[in-house]
Amino acid sequence: MEIKKGISMEIEKTVTEALLASSVKSGSVEVFATPMMIAAMEEASASLVSNLLEEGKTTVGIEISVTHSAATPLGMKVRVISEVTDVSSNGKIISFKLEAFDEKEKIGEGTHKRAVVDREKFQQKTLAKLEK
Repeated sequence: MEIKKGISMEIEKTVTEALLASSVKSGSVEVFATPMMIAAMEEASASLVSNLLEEGKTTVGIEISVTHSAATPLGMKVRVISEVTDVSSNGKIISFKLEAFDEKEKIGEGTHKRAVVDREKFQQKTLAKLEK
């Protein structure tokens, strides 16, 4: 299989205390936190393409735009769907459509882009920031 428009993946999470806005400090209410919804969206997108990449390659998030339109309480299940909408002509940028649902309704949606990078080179370049 190759990375192409239309492939998709769905992941499911249960809203635990660790995923609440009050726990991650993105708010004071006990609802599924927006940063945790975004993390789940990135997880679904990265997982969707990870096994389709060349040996030694990975993807990194470079852009995300989402709306979080409904609150989800502790204990409820959340489903996140990521679908590839475009792959750049050089294969280095992958675009995704994102949707999130709880057991009652759609709770969020958006778009995301990931860049394909050489894992080792990327890590080395990042660690070079620590050198004086």
